[in-house]
Amino acid sequence: MYPLPFLRDFLIILAAAVFVIFVSRPLRLPSVVGFLLTGLLIGPTGLDFIHDRQQIEVFAELGVVMLLFFVGLEFSLSHLRAISRQFLGGGSLQVTLTILVTVTLFAASGFSVNTAVFLGCLIALSSTAIVLKTLADRSELGTPHGRLSVGILLFQDFCIVPMIVLTPLLAGYHGVSFSDIVVRFLLSTLAIVIIFFLARFLMPRALHQIARTGVREAFLMGSLLVCLLAAATTASLGFSYALGAFIAGLIVSESEYSHEVVAEIASFRDLFASLFFISIGMLLDLKLAIQEPLVILAIGSGIFLLKACVVLLVAWMLRSSLRSSIIAAVSLAQIGEFSFVLAKVGQTVGLLDEVLYQHFLSASIFTMLLSPPLIAFAPSFAERTQNFLPFLKFGFEPPGESGEHLVDHVIVVGYGVNGQNVARVLQETGIPYVIIESNADLVKELRRGGHPIVFGDVTRKEILRQCRIQQARLIVFAISDPRGTRTGVRVARSMNPRLYILVRTRLVSEVEELEKLGANEVIPEEFETSIEIFTRVLDQYRIPRNVINAQIKVIRDENYGMLRGLPQTSRGLERVTQLLAAGTSDIFLVTQESKAAGKTLLELDLRVKTGANLIAVVRGDKPIISPSADLRLETADTLVLVGTHASIDKAFEFLSTPTVSNDSASKTLEEGGETNQ
Repeated sequence: MYPLPFLRDFLIILAAAVFVIFVSRPLRLPSVVGFLLTGLLIGPTGLDFIHDRQQIEVFAELGVVMLLFFVGLEFSLSHLRAISRQFLGGGSLQVTLTILVTVTLFAASGFSVNTAVFLGCLIALSSTAIVLKTLADRSELGTPHGRLSVGILLFQDFCIVPMIVLTPLLAGYHGVSFSDIVVRFLLSTLAIVIIFFLARFLMPRALHQIARTGVREAFLMGSLLVCLLAAATTASLGFSYALGAFIAGLIVSESEYSHEVVAEIASFRDLFASLFFISIGMLLDLKLAIQEPLVILAIGSGIFLLKACVVLLVAWMLRSSLRSSIIAAVSLAQIGEFSFVLAKVGQTVGLLDEVLYQHFLSASIFTMLLSPPLIAFAPSFAERTQNFLPFLKFGFEPPGESGEHLVDHVIVVGYGVNGQNVARVLQETGIPYVIIESNADLVKELRRGGHPIVFGDVTRKEILRQCRIQQARLIVFAISDPRGTRTGVRVARSMNPRLYILVRTRLVSEVEELEKLGANEVIPEEFETSIEIFTRVLDQYRIPRNVINAQIKVIRDENYGMLRGLPQTSRGLERVTQLLAAGTSDIFLVTQESKAAGKTLLELDLRVKTGANLIAVVRGDKPIISPSADLRLETADTLVLVGTHASIDKAFEFLSTPTVSNDSASKTLEEGGETNQ
C-alpha cells in the first residue's frame, strides 16, 4: 500500500494535467474539456487510478476556491458596482424563473413539489469556474454578455446559503421553519458585510507588513493565507468557500499590492484550474453513462435548453441586444459546481435517491463538457440568428432621431472611457458624430443629455444603416469585445468600401486579422504605451522630432513587428542609431544665473571648452546669424548650438553653471588668505 494516499492521488492528477496540456494544444481541444475527460478516465468508474470519492470532492473544492480567488483579483469594486443591475435584476430573475419552470415541469411529471423545488435549485446554478475562465481566456469579461453572465453568476453564489438551509425543510425535517431560514440568512449576510469591511480595512495593512519584510516567500504565503482564511470564514457562516475566496481576491485587487500578488501566484492558476476540472470529471459514474447514454443525453440536453431559454428571457427583460442575449444564454446553460455540493446535501436528507443523484451528476457533467465548445460557437450562432431572423427585436430603442440627417460623420462604437474621449473631442471640434451603445440605460441617459446615440449591436446591418454608414467618413471601434469588433469591422467594410475604419484593441494578435477584415488602422493599447515611452526616451537624447515621428510610422506600418519581436523588413531604428552617433542641434536660453550672461563669445570660448558650435543668437525676435566674437550675450538671449550629443550635453552643463561675481571671488580670496595666515 502507498504510504501517503493523498500524495499518490495528487501526483496522478498532476501527471494527468501535464499530459492533457501537452495533447490538447496541438489538437486545439479546449483545456476544460480535456481536463473533464481526463477525470472521467482516471476516476473510480474509469481506470480507477483514484478511488476515494470524498478526497476527490476535497480536491474539487480546493480547486474552485483558488480559481475564485484569482477571479476576484481580476475584478474591482468599481466593476461590481457597474454590474449591479445585472447582479440584482438579472440574477434574481434567472434563479426565480428557473425554479418556477422546473417546478412546473417536474411536478407535472409526477415528482413531489418539494423534490421539484429542490431540483429547480440545483438546475438554477451555473458553473462560475467554467464561465469566468472561458470568458477571461477570450477577453470577454468586459463585454455586455460578459457583464450579464458575471452578474447572474455572483447572484447564484449568494443563493447557495438559503438553498442549503431550505433543503432540510423541503425534506420534511421537523424543527425547521421558514422564519428560521430567514433569520439565519439575514444574520449570515450581515456577518458577510461586516467581514467584508473589516477585511477591506485590515488586508491592505497586513499585506503592507508582509511586503516590508522583503521576503518573497512570505508574500506568497501571506497571499494564500488571506485567500484560505476568507474562504474558511464564509464557510463557517454557511456560505461557500469559493465566495470567501472571491471576496478576498476582490479586496486584494483594490490594494496597491494587487499586481505583486498576481505576479507571485499567477503560476498556480492553471494548476488549480486543472485540479478542479479533473476532480469534477472523476465524480461521474462512467458505468451508468455507458449503460444509459440516451437518458443522460436527454436530461443534459433538456437542462441546457431550459436554462438557455430562461437566460434569454431574462436578457430580453433587461433590454440586452439579441447577440449579447444569445451568448449569455449559452454561457450560463450548464450546471454549476456548487450544484454538486447542494445535491450531496439533498441526497443526505433523502430528497434524492442514489439513481436520481447519479443521473443528475452525469447530466451535469455532460452540460459542463458541452459548455466550452458551445460558448466558442455562440457568437457565430448569434450573428447567424440576427441575420436570418431580423424581425427579432431585443433591447429597447429610446425615441428620437439619432442619425437621420448625418453626412460625412464619425460613428463611435461603444461609450466606455475611449468612446467618451473620442465623442468629447468630436463635440468640441464640431465634427458630426453618432454613438452606437448596447447598454439601454446608458442610451436613455445620454439621449436625455442631447447626445446623438443609437441603441444596438454594431454587428447588425440595420443598426449601421440607422447610423447612415454609407454617408459616414469614419468609424471608431472602442468596445471590449474581440469577436464583436471583428464582425463589426467586416460588416462595416462590406456596407461602405470607402469608410475609414479605426479600431482600438487590447490584443496585439488581433492586429493582422482586423486589417484583413478591412480595418484601416488598428491601435493595440499596450504597444501604443510602449511607443509613448520610447518617444520620451529619445526626446531626452535630443533626437529630432521629425525623425522620431518617422520611426513611429515605420513601427505602425509594420504592425508593431519590431515590438513583437518579428524579423524586420525595413531599417527599423537604424536611422536613430546613426543620429545618436552623429550630430544634432539644440537651443539654450541665457538666464541671469548662467555663466554666459554678460560675457562675449570670445570670453566664453565655447567651441574649445565643449566642442559645440554656436551658429546663431536670437535676441528678442531678431536672429543674429554667425555672430562675431565680440558679441556680448544678454539675459534672455537664445543660443542655437550644433554638435555631437556629447558636446551639446557638455555645453549645456558649462553654460548652466552659475557665474561667480567679482565680489564673491574677492571675498573667497580674502577668506583663503586669512586661513593661510
